[in-house]
Amino acid sequence: MLKSKEGQILGESLEDVKLYINGEFVDAASGETFENINPFTNEVTNLVAKGSSPDIDKAVAAASEAFQHGPWGSMKLSERMKYIDRIADLIEEEAETIAHLESLDSGLPISQTRKMAARGAENFRFYSRMVQARMHGDAYQVDDEFMNYTVYQPLGVVGLITPWNAPFMLLTWKVAPALATGNTVVLKPAELSPLSANILASVIQKSKLPKGVFNVVHGFGETAGEALVKHATVKAISFTGETTTGKRIIKNAADSLKKTSMELGGKSPLIIFEDADFEKALDAAIWGIFSFNGERCTANSRVFIHKSLKEKFTTALKERVQNIIVGDPKDNRTELGPLIDKGHFQKVTSYIELAKEEGCEVYQGTVPPVFKSGNYVPPTLLLNAKNEMRVCQEEIFGPVMAVIEFETEEEVVHIANDVDYGLAGYVWTNDIKRAHRVAQAIDSGMIWVNSQNVRDLRIPFGGMKASGIGREGGHFAIFEFYTEPKAIHIAIGDHHIPKFGKGK
Repeated sequence: MLKSKEGQILGESLEDVKLYINGEFVDAASGETFENINPFTNEVTNLVAKGSSPDIDKAVAAASEAFQHGPWGSMKLSERMKYIDRIADLIEEEAETIAHLESLDSGLPISQTRKMAARGAENFRFYSRMVQARMHGDAYQVDDEFMNYTVYQPLGVVGLITPWNAPFMLLTWKVAPALATGNTVVLKPAELSPLSANILASVIQKSKLPKGVFNVVHGFGETAGEALVKHATVKAISFTGETTTGKRIIKNAADSLKKTSMELGGKSPLIIFEDADFEKALDAAIWGIFSFNGERCTANSRVFIHKSLKEKFTTALKERVQNIIVGDPKDNRTELGPLIDKGHFQKVTSYIELAKEEGCEVYQGTVPPVFKSGNYVPPTLLLNAKNEMRVCQEEIFGPVMAVIEFETEEEVVHIANDVDYGLAGYVWTNDIKRAHRVAQAIDSGMIWVNSQNVRDLRIPFGGMKASGIGREGGHFAIFEFYTEPKAIHIAIGDHHIPKFGKGK
């Protein structure tokens, strides 16, 4: 468990964070560190070891040794799953600590981070069940001559690069299937939220997972991250983050022909037709952009409202925005906390100023003066927005909702799709035929009809266009990314073989 020097889970001075390589917590090879800043106070929480290329080399070497020569690569499936289940048990034991640390580190309200800790445990349990039940091949007999069958084999060392929003849930979502399928892992977590990866390393050390199977190298994208992507021994890179970085990762991975999975940005539409359930659509629209402090890739940052509902719905949005509880992320009542750091705060506020310049009416909730030291952006509505505005085209990644009017189904489908991104979408209507038409017409990897963003680990998660390449979740992670299919052909009868070189 990660505690402060005074033994408290939460405090102003936590123990410094080290790298986790080959089963041990170690300093960076350079001895350098960087500061971890509390988004609520903008004070230093602790120092973090600043990993770079030499540390990535050590971590990859440890992971490769564990896969090639350690017990992990040859371990029976049932034995491997005991470790996966044990990690889930330990996460549950540490759930409250994880929730507090994640809230401290990211600024997310603790009422939400508690759910993320629970989902982290379920990620491991789900993939334990999935691998045991589904990770098998197919067999095909060709008359009495051949038996052809497939097996799925782990890749080896995989590199995981995870984001700073909801960090614990998102990193376990990658680590769990990677380990469950028999790979070894080098994790490069986001430098802005290192505590979640650190406590996962503590949990995994406690589980007695063989040395080298799981490694964590903290650091920055241009040093540690790039070294991991370019490393020839690493067989695949799974990345969640913004689109520009994703493009760079794909370019750097090309030299060694790595597999890549990119879960990138979004500018997701929520479409409310005139026959929608008004109150439920309102609840979903508010929750979908203002939960997680608006820092979520699937957030409904563009809300399209039918002309007949616009005035009534806008009035209701304004009332709800004023009532959102902005506060201390450690307070159970808080609904909206501070953004991750000053740089991101400045980015989001600059978009709000741009919205005014582009002609939007900006309507905001209130941040209590007592929280002025934190990175707080009030819940914000951009009213009378037009889809061609930059604030409707570019990912803001904060508690900012653009409200856009439409009249016809054809019009809203066109403008909803008129954006570079295609991650998620939401449709609200009681016309079942229209619901299916619009859901199939929207260019998004995932669509929810008459629902907020609810998760099912069995289904594919990912986007179209600039929102990514590949899918995570369910058997898609197992069969399409973390393993390679191998076809084996067995002759079981006496079949004809062409006789080249025997003359006429």
